[in-house]
Amino acid sequence: MSSNETNGHSETTPPETARWKVIGPGLVAAATGVGGADLVATLVAGQRFGYALLWACIVGTIMKIVLVEGVGRYTLATGNTIFHGWRSLGVWTTWYFAPYIVIWGFVYGAAGTSGVALPLSALFPGVDLKIWAVVAGLITFALAWFGRYRFIEKLMSFMVLVMFLTVVGIATLSLKHLPEILTGLVPTLPENSFIYVLSLAGGIGGTITLAAYGYWFREKGWHGPQWMNIMRWDNTVAYVVTGIFVISMLIIGGDLLYNANIAVRSQESGLLDLATVLQERYGTVVCKIYLIGFLAAAFSSILGVWNGVSLMFADYIGHLKQLPQDHHDVHVGGKYFRFYVLWLTFPPMLLHFLGKPTFLILSYGVLGAFFMPFLGLTLLLLLNTKHTPQKWRNGWFVNTLMIIISALFIMTCVNELTKVFAG
Repeated sequence: MSSNETNGHSETTPPETARWKVIGPGLVAAATGVGGADLVATLVAGQRFGYALLWACIVGTIMKIVLVEGVGRYTLATGNTIFHGWRSLGVWTTWYFAPYIVIWGFVYGAAGTSGVALPLSALFPGVDLKIWAVVAGLITFALAWFGRYRFIEKLMSFMVLVMFLTVVGIATLSLKHLPEILTGLVPTLPENSFIYVLSLAGGIGGTITLAAYGYWFREKGWHGPQWMNIMRWDNTVAYVVTGIFVISMLIIGGDLLYNANIAVRSQESGLLDLATVLQERYGTVVCKIYLIGFLAAAFSSILGVWNGVSLMFADYIGHLKQLPQDHHDVHVGGKYFRFYVLWLTFPPMLLHFLGKPTFLILSYGVLGAFFMPFLGLTLLLLLNTKHTPQKWRNGWFVNTLMIIISALFIMTCVNELTKVFAG
C-alpha cells in the first residue's frame, strides 16, 4: 500500500480490491450502537403497535447513515478527529464532554455488562446474574486491553454475522404475515405512538459511539479524502445490515407479542420475556438460537464501547496535553486508552452489588439526553464552515436532512429529560 505525507500523518491509498473486502469500521460502529436497550425499545414498539412503525426503523437507519457519514467525512477531509473539531468550536464543548464521558462510562460499565449477563444467565442458569456481569466485564477488559483494532474488528464482524443470522432468521418465520408487514412502510402515527417513533427514528443506535466512527477507521489506516468513497460504502452497508436486524426485532414483536396480546417488560429483561414466548411457540432450539443472537448483540455493543469510547477519551486527554495525533498514548494500547478501559471495567462493578446511586443515574440520563442533539448541531457547524474544506462541506440536501435529524434529536432529548425528572 503506497502512502505520502500530508497534514502531519501518513496518507494511505485505498487498495485495488472489491469494496466489501475493506469494510469493517462501519460494522463496528453500527453494532456498538445497537445494544440491549435499543432492542427492547424496538420489541416493545412491535408489541404495542404491531408493524405500524416499521417505517420509523427505516427512517432511523437513514438518519444514522447521514449522521455517521458526516463524522467520517469531517475526519477524512480535515485529518482531524471529531473531538478536535469540537474543541475548535469553543471551550464550551469540553465543559460538556468531560463530565459526560466520565459519568457515562461509569454508569454504562455496569449497565452494559448487566445486558450481557441476561442472555448468559438464560443460556447457563444456576449462576447469579451479578457474577455473569462481572465475568462479562473481565472478558471485555482483556479483549480491549490486549486486542489490536484488527482483531476487535474481525471479532465484532463475526458477532454481527451471528446476530444477523439468528434474529433475521427467526423473523422469517413471520413472513406469512408479509402483506400486513408491508403496510408498516406507510408512515402512520397510531395513538400514543409518538414517543416510540422518536425512539425508533431518533434513538436506535444513537449514542456517543456514533462519534467514535472516525477513530476506528483511523486505527484501520484510512487517512485522507481518497478514502471517502470507501468510507461511505462501509458506513452505508453497516447501517443497512443493522437496520435489517432492528426491523427484524420489530417484526418478531409484532407477530409474537402484538398479535397474541402479550406484554413484555420495558427494561432489557423484556428480551428474556420474548425468549419464553419463542420457546412456547417454536420450541427450545429456536429459543436458544434467539438467546445466542441476543448475546452477540449485547456483547458486541460493550466490546465496541470498551474500544471506541476509550479511544475518544485518549484523544481528549491527548488534546489537553497537546500531543500529536500519531502519539502512541492516544491510540489503542496507549496509557490513556487503557486508563479508560480500567474505568469502564472495575469501578462500575461496585454498582452490581451496591445498587445505582440516584445522583449518578440522574446525571447519566441528563447528559446522555443531550448527546445526540450535541452531535447533530456541532456537525452542522463543522460541515458548513471554514472548519471543513469547501469541497467537502454539506450541500443543501444533506443540510436539510441534518436539520430534520437534529430537530428529532432535540424532541427526543426533551422526552428523555421529562422521563428523568418525572422519576
